[in-house]
Amino acid sequence: MTTSPTRAAWTAVLCWLTVLLEGYDLVALGATIPTVLGSGHLGFTPAGATAVATVSLVGVAFGAAGIGPLSDRYGRRGMLLGSVLLFSVFTLLVPVAPSVSMFGVFRFIAGLGLGACMPVALTMMAESLPARYRASASTVTMTGYHVGAVLTSVLALVVGGEWQWLFYGGGIAGLLVLPLMWWKLPESAAFLAAKERPATERVGPKDLLGGRFRRISIVVWIGSFMGLLLVYGLNTWLPELMRSAGYPISTSITLLLVLNIGAIAGLLLAGVVADRHGIKPTVVAWFAAAAVLLAALSVRIGSGLLLNLLVLLTGVFVFSAQVLIFGYVTKAFPAEARSTALGLTSAVGRIGSIVGPFVTGALVTAGVAYPWGFWFFAAIAVLAFAAMLLLSTRTITDDSDHPARSPQHP
Repeated sequence: MTTSPTRAAWTAVLCWLTVLLEGYDLVALGATIPTVLGSGHLGFTPAGATAVATVSLVGVAFGAAGIGPLSDRYGRRGMLLGSVLLFSVFTLLVPVAPSVSMFGVFRFIAGLGLGACMPVALTMMAESLPARYRASASTVTMTGYHVGAVLTSVLALVVGGEWQWLFYGGGIAGLLVLPLMWWKLPESAAFLAAKERPATERVGPKDLLGGRFRRISIVVWIGSFMGLLLVYGLNTWLPELMRSAGYPISTSITLLLVLNIGAIAGLLLAGVVADRHGIKPTVVAWFAAAAVLLAALSVRIGSGLLLNLLVLLTGVFVFSAQVLIFGYVTKAFPAEARSTALGLTSAVGRIGSIVGPFVTGALVTAGVAYPWGFWFFAAIAVLAFAAMLLLSTRTITDDSDHPARSPQHP
């Protein structure tokens, strides 16, 4: 089920802006860590920075898991507005935190709102377009994530040691977007139609691990865990990994910018390829390429051009591989359970996003982050590749296909 062109356009723009906020926020923390460690702000240590990064992602995981059932029951629009508000307010409070512990508390609460934003935004975007474009709907929306990451990387270079402006900028941006969302963001037509179906025909949260959906749920959860481990591990610790390898800190932050530029190009490419050739074969190939490139980064590269090219290609494959899993979920589940399925997939993935920075932070603390960090990431990409081989090539292809009407198995 689709909406009118005007409503679909506003949905696309506003969902894209919402996802941009998450990309901005993630890299804000990653770009801040080397600065606060170097200055000793609030007594930050590598262990303290790891704890803050971890608790931030715990909040994101809880937000993602909790928002899905609420969005499927009460609607997408209101849940998205509330999530952006919560994130924005507590992001503004981060720079004024009086201690490392309060810094972590503010990041946790902001994470609750931030984690809720992405699954709802992806659901709304998917439901505003025909099902045959679900891969592109997810990948194009997620370019906002990496545009946000690029903006933060550029701003981090501009503000230098004044890292507080990274958080002020994110909070203010969220508050500025809210009035436009209130005015122009429509409720999902697919959600409204699903609410009109008889209760006996609806798929509920408990059905996601039922016979019809069990395999697909487990496989996408595994893939999301591995994929978000890579995404968050790299975006949080890439500057520190490169600094540990002997590169200057300015080069390390620039490589974070290059990584996310590659991610944007990869998302645009992956959506087109997946819509044409299928999501499963595309995501399998993408994770295989990611494994090779991550392993290559474990080698110290003297050529700046070659290093930038390698990091760019790593961004092309690593980040879009994860997003293709979300695109698969939007096709595999009917509208009445789609937000719950996406939220749970994202939430399980967030566990991976916690493990990635935690393990990498532990390697940094132990002084062996380079090259072991990249070897660890390459092994995770191999595991994701293996999991994606278990995906089915058949999915529900339209919102009118739900358990009472469709014999297809996802």
